Amino acid sequence: MAKKYKGQIIFQKVYWELIQAAQYRGYVTYQEIAQMMSLPLTGSYMGKEVGQMLGEISEEEQERGRPMLSAVAVGVSDSPGEGFFVLAKRLEHQFEDTPSDKNEFWEEEKQKVYQTYQRELKG
Repeated sequence: MAKKYKGQIIFQKVYWELIQAAQYRGYVTYQEIAQMMSLPLTGSYMGKEVGQMLGEISEEEQERGRPMLSAVAVGVSDSPGEGFFVLAKRLEHQFEDTPSDKNEFWEEEKQKVYQTYQRELKG
């Protein structure tokens, strides 16, 4: 994937937002990411640009031996869009192209992200 956002401040801001969501075992919506990027909150342009950003971030994570951080980015249905699974296949993750296998892969990847970025509790 050609790098469009890496090296820009917005790349670091979205990256950090995803990490914070993972630390608290939460999510960031595509619309929240679009808002951070000053994009329209709906439509194909928004989807394309948010997908580009999430793809670059997940590629960066894979290069560092970490799971797909974009697993904590969701749409209005509280689940990832089809682009997440297309990216996962491109990054050579293995799962069947069925709804149940896709959901299982997403849940496993999301848990790996949560584990990678879990906050250390001090007490």
